[in-house]
Amino acid sequence: MNGVVEELTWMVGGEQGEGIDSTGATFASLMNRQGYFLYGYRNFGSRIKGGHTNYKLRIATHPVAAQSDHVDILLAFDQPTININAKELREGAVVIADERVHPKLPEGIRASLYVVPLTQIAEEHGNRIMKNMVSLGATAGLMGLPVEAFYELMQKRFGRKGNEVVEQNMQAIAAGAAYIRQHYEKLEGFDLAPADGKSRYLMIGNEAMALGALTAGCRVMTAYPITPASDIMEYLVRKFPKVGGVMIQTEDEISAVNMAIGASYAGARAMTATSGPGFSLMAEGIGLSGMSETPIVVIDTERTGPSTGMPTRHEQSDLNMAIFGTHGDVQRIVLSPSTLEDAFYITADAFNLADAYQVPVIMLADFALCEALQTTEGLDPTQVRIDRGSIMTDEQLMQLPGGGQFKRYAITPTGISPRTFPSQVNGIYQADGLEHGEDGHPTEDFDVRQKQMSKRLAKLAGFHYDRAIDYEGPQQPDLLVVGFGSTRGVIDEALAQLRQEGHAVARLTLRCLWPFPAEETTPYLEAAKHIVIVENNAGAQLAGLIHREVGYHGKSSSLSQYNGRTFLPSQLVRLLKEWL
Repeated sequence: MNGVVEELTWMVGGEQGEGIDSTGATFASLMNRQGYFLYGYRNFGSRIKGGHTNYKLRIATHPVAAQSDHVDILLAFDQPTININAKELREGAVVIADERVHPKLPEGIRASLYVVPLTQIAEEHGNRIMKNMVSLGATAGLMGLPVEAFYELMQKRFGRKGNEVVEQNMQAIAAGAAYIRQHYEKLEGFDLAPADGKSRYLMIGNEAMALGALTAGCRVMTAYPITPASDIMEYLVRKFPKVGGVMIQTEDEISAVNMAIGASYAGARAMTATSGPGFSLMAEGIGLSGMSETPIVVIDTERTGPSTGMPTRHEQSDLNMAIFGTHGDVQRIVLSPSTLEDAFYITADAFNLADAYQVPVIMLADFALCEALQTTEGLDPTQVRIDRGSIMTDEQLMQLPGGGQFKRYAITPTGISPRTFPSQVNGIYQADGLEHGEDGHPTEDFDVRQKQMSKRLAKLAGFHYDRAIDYEGPQQPDLLVVGFGSTRGVIDEALAQLRQEGHAVARLTLRCLWPFPAEETTPYLEAAKHIVIVENNAGAQLAGLIHREVGYHGKSSSLSQYNGRTFLPSQLVRLLKEWL
């Protein structure tokens, strides 16, 4: 690499509890303020303190939606960080390591080692905790970033503690930068091309989904903390008071889903969020939502399973559970965002669809989408429309013949019956988990059961969702790559490389998994010479779903990875070439 570059990948690593995440987030905020596009990914274990963790940040002058294949700058607070991540260092990379750990590079690694007394400099400026700021200064010195660029960020972060604290941190940053400039020659290939300076949203997928829910009029969230869903709770507990909403931490996931159903019955737009283990506990509640025809939104932030599994690692193995979980024939809609923009808009859509069809809507979001920090400029709250579905007005209720009882579960051609909210005169009805007649009263009449079940099944018979799929590429590709969730970003990058080599390749991303969009997907599957279905689970669950719903067994192949890691672009390029 020579001269100015269009992108760099920076990583900071150390033991959990050393402030690795805050260091990465601070540097990401700085580069976002400069106008760069970012993709930040945390690798951390399911423990509070101890064990290796790192924060990998891709910085570019163009949009990026996947992890980089390599690392250009590694900031190491301990020797294990160098050992564990050495294989990702590109030739010519720089490792900035704390002098106190007596760092050394593994044999065969062709990188430069910059030994810097990070802890000592921090202590000289007030506190060893500030080694994080010293390390950011060292990064600035290597990349040629002006130290002054940190001031506004430090003011925002530490201003409430007083100017003295702000100045201490600025001095620590300046000292780190000065040490690099005084002790090491300036290297080419670490100066980023100027960014456009444009302000963009910087958020993780969980925050985008929470913002989508807020914009859609959700005012109640009930949930029990679980990785990686807790960010959604933490976001809404800060925002809800501003709009009259409430976030309730329940004693468990069973309570969470049932409380959300109760809030929805009362008229609020309500949701819950969990991960695989909690979603398993919610199965009966989702059945209650289906039987009582009470709309709710459930976000399942997938992680590595089964059981407790690897709580902080990536996977896409809840697909079958989301579609087929719960006993009985429960109608539900399953959506899957693939980008930050999807996370925002599709979550907003989920509330409209839940109200319109009076069913539970499940948002299936994988770990990488939920936790990766990304830039986006495509979120426009004015584009969100709120549709509460078929609700009886007070005037309509007053016109019921002879003041008769409201038939909440009236048989209709579409299977969707108008509903009411508590306190509406003439709108009272009974809702529970028992089979019932049109008036909501429990029944064991076989004929009524048949009619009510058929009514519920009819709801989604003609279901159509405008955002069900996203296709990109030629109409008759040699290879069509199909995926869902966050695989979209890495697939796009891999296919861009393959196109540069002259291959006719295309991508099909499924954003609605159930009801399966057979009509929308079939033409693309038919036109492709060969199909590769890419997913992060051991059971090839998406491939199985496609084969069940539309076929194409003969010309499709499955590409699965289930080690807790996401695919990387170069890895996917290498694997896809086997079918080209």
